Amino acid sequence: MQASDAKKFAAEILEEKVAARLRDAGASEGSLRAATRAMLHASMVGVDSHGVRLTEHYCLMLAGGRLNKDPQLVVQQRGAGSAMVHGDDGLGHYAAYRAVDVGIELARVAGVGAVGINHSSHLGAAGAYALAGAEQGFVTFATTNTDSMVTLFDGAARFHGTNPLAFAAPVPDGPPWLVDMATSSIPMNRVLLNRALGHELPAGVAADRNGLATTDPDLAEMLLPLGGADYGYKGAALAGVATLFSALLTGTTLDSDFIPMYGGEDVSTPRNMGHFVLVIDPDKFVGRVMFGMMMTRYLDGLRAAPVRPGAERVMAPGDREWETVARRQGEGVPVDPDTERFLGL
Repeated sequence: MQASDAKKFAAEILEEKVAARLRDAGASEGSLRAATRAMLHASMVGVDSHGVRLTEHYCLMLAGGRLNKDPQLVVQQRGAGSAMVHGDDGLGHYAAYRAVDVGIELARVAGVGAVGINHSSHLGAAGAYALAGAEQGFVTFATTNTDSMVTLFDGAARFHGTNPLAFAAPVPDGPPWLVDMATSSIPMNRVLLNRALGHELPAGVAADRNGLATTDPDLAEMLLPLGGADYGYKGAALAGVATLFSALLTGTTLDSDFIPMYGGEDVSTPRNMGHFVLVIDPDKFVGRVMFGMMMTRYLDGLRAAPVRPGAERVMAPGDREWETVARRQGEGVPVDPDTERFLGL
């Protein structure tokens, strides 16, 4: 979203408004705080498609009964370093943050904590949960599968979801190293956002109902996998990785079997989404101090690498996000008109 496209609001105001709307919709304090935290993370790092604009959707699902307003999370430890979290069909952010906490508890003892989540729902930006682990000193991976909206390489029908893969690691005296990427070229929420703003899509990211590439968000019926026409097999394969961890290991819903997140008449049936979180304790490997030294050395070398003609600098994963956070802390967060109206801004 460009700065000129929308009004901007302080994060504190958005946090208050989002929490209030979720509370009005009947969400429990624990679940609404988790959802607000995750949406604010996305809005602050510039992932507006998964930010505060999703508040209205979640409120509709709470009202319709698809989302349990007062979920009672259940944790079952399955091994020295593994556990399952039952999300009780509540807001997915609540179960996902709990899974990170459980993963940390396991990793402190076993070195790794692998936590599957079932009976959950949409969790927003997967990077919020990878970051939550890294901020406490742990290398963290988070993923989920979603309903089919991405064609396969050379395909002409939806098969995988956007299926994000997120990784984060602590960095001494600095913000975490952070990767949060959809395995599609863009998330479907970006298409919906562009529709709301009346903007064309970039080339090579979406396709019409025949599987042909389009830049018109109103004609976009599916997304293209990461890598585009020539290398989309890589994105399609990575989408399968997310499905393996999130659905197959947790026994939940395959991408093609999901009730659609948007556009369907059914807003009362839970979707039984699966997620997966892996937490690693550096102390149980090379040691936290040495790991921190190696991260610093690695990132210093990366940022000092030579640049191609015309480029200014090499950026490490997360650098762009932290610059966006700093800018939005000062300038405010842009909010699209529909969300502005819904939140009563």
